[in-house]
Amino acid sequence: MLRRVIAALLVRDGKILIAKRNAHDRLANMWEFPGGKVEPGESPEVCLKREIREELQIDITVGDLFGEIFHNNEHGSIRLIAYWATCDGFGITPVVHDAYAWVALDELDNYEFVPADMYFVKRLKHTTLPI
Repeated sequence: MLRRVIAALLVRDGKILIAKRNAHDRLANMWEFPGGKVEPGESPEVCLKREIREELQIDITVGDLFGEIFHNNEHGSIRLIAYWATCDGFGITPVVHDAYAWVALDELDNYEFVPADMYFVKRLKHTTLPI
């Protein structure tokens, strides 16, 4: 079964937000662009706002589509869709992640990302942040 998963490329002050999966997750201690699974009847934008509110306790404004990929692993297949986004405030509180970091695009190689996000990591290194 193909699951739709939405990721936020949150941008602030020339940096992008990444989050470290918690030590008890299947992909423990790896970094990712935050987001989550689309619920039935939910648009990608509504999903992203909901997931970021749940995971980081902040509100966001969803921007343009950055891209999408299909990723397969031993747990199934996902359609991963990434959108540019900005924070509507400050005060991030990670709920499901062990840490978060604001990083410059040229620093992305310093972090071990979940396999599904690697396409976006590679593409971001050749991109100019929109904000």
